[in-house]
Amino acid sequence: MSQSNTPRTSFVRTEMVGAEPAPASEVGVVGWMRHHLFSSIPNTILTIFAIYLVWVIVPPLLDFALFSAVWSGENREACTTLVQGGVQLDGWAGACWPYIGDYISQFIYGRYPFDQIWRVNLVFFLFVVGLVPILIPSVPYKRENAIYLFGAFPVLAFILLSGGNIDLNGFLLPDSVMAPGFAKFIVDFLILTAVFCLIGYGVARGTDSPPMPMMRGIAMGFAILLVVILLFGADFGLETVETEQWGGLLVTLVIAVTGITASLPIGIVLALGRRSQMPAVRLFSVIFIEFWRGVPLITVLFMSSVMLPLFLPEGVTFDKLLRALIGVALFSAAYMAEVVRGGIQALPKGQYEGAMALGLSYWQMMQFIILPQALKLVIPGIVNSFIALFKDTTLVLIIGLFDFLGMIQSSYSDSTWASPVQSLTGYLFAALVYWLFCFSMSRYSLFMEKRLDTSRR
Repeated sequence: MSQSNTPRTSFVRTEMVGAEPAPASEVGVVGWMRHHLFSSIPNTILTIFAIYLVWVIVPPLLDFALFSAVWSGENREACTTLVQGGVQLDGWAGACWPYIGDYISQFIYGRYPFDQIWRVNLVFFLFVVGLVPILIPSVPYKRENAIYLFGAFPVLAFILLSGGNIDLNGFLLPDSVMAPGFAKFIVDFLILTAVFCLIGYGVARGTDSPPMPMMRGIAMGFAILLVVILLFGADFGLETVETEQWGGLLVTLVIAVTGITASLPIGIVLALGRRSQMPAVRLFSVIFIEFWRGVPLITVLFMSSVMLPLFLPEGVTFDKLLRALIGVALFSAAYMAEVVRGGIQALPKGQYEGAMALGLSYWQMMQFIILPQALKLVIPGIVNSFIALFKDTTLVLIIGLFDFLGMIQSSYSDSTWASPVQSLTGYLFAALVYWLFCFSMSRYSLFMEKRLDTSRR
């Protein structure tokens, strides 16, 4: 076989070639739009449709809220007679923001006495002082801050808002400590403490946990509760403000914060109870959860306001706002229990086996191993329940509590600002406030998800 005489050529590179820039269609704004907005025919159609909706909705909304809005005035004349470009308009041109400015105090404080508004402002300030540090991960002293926010602040807020010196038909701190009403209250309280200690003892025995520490914890909790109740009955020299005078954003925040704070721990206990091996505890948890989930919140509020007083003994009454708070907390706790139960069931069985192999008790396993992982998994569901609860506070209007939206609606009866755009402006302002709170909760939940994400992708 003859070999070819064709000379061979070869090339050996002696230096590395520099990196070439990415194509213009793959980077920058063009690349982002190509990958996220126009990556396929269906995505392109949806993007074009979304652009059309934005074009139809946003410009008129901005024109109504900003460009054609009225920003100053003393009464309805400022919003019903407009002259733009030499043309007199009929009041439908834009929002009437002077009306919001005139009523902003009622929208925030309701009918709270004007000379006592400083107490509400102080409560708002104390709440922010406790909330902001606990939401920032880098701020130290989390335990002390949590004790203040969930222990001391509710007591201070209640005393400042109501004035303290509460007397529930003579059962809490009457004029004389030796009064029969006070003695009966102490006896009832001690009996209730003993009953809960016995329940705690039974639960501890059924979960292989030390009974005595649980009983001591329950007794200590009731002792703290007794001190708090007696503190509520003390006279601090503040003017008493009945809850019927509360309203506006104050009532909305009181109901929302109380419901959110109470629903999470109660929901966790119910979720653990539904997965308990003790039939009585599991049955009670199932009945509680399914009952409250099967009843609309509007029915719960109506029953707590109208029907509950019919079943109470003669002379025993509860504050209307307190009844609403209890109803909202229990209703939200039932939904929270199912969210937490989903997170617990999502954990693999090996987590339980590893915790038991370490010799941890049931409550230690739940506290240190199971619940931290389960709650991290269901952060979106928990925050979703919080947002839904915050928006559902508007339903308290049906029982005569004027929350933020209720105060806006009640202002429509004032003829001083009656105009074609009054209701539109009020609802727009309410939508902005609700969106601000709900969007803030949503963004913070995303921040915590990313911070706690330990997956390896």
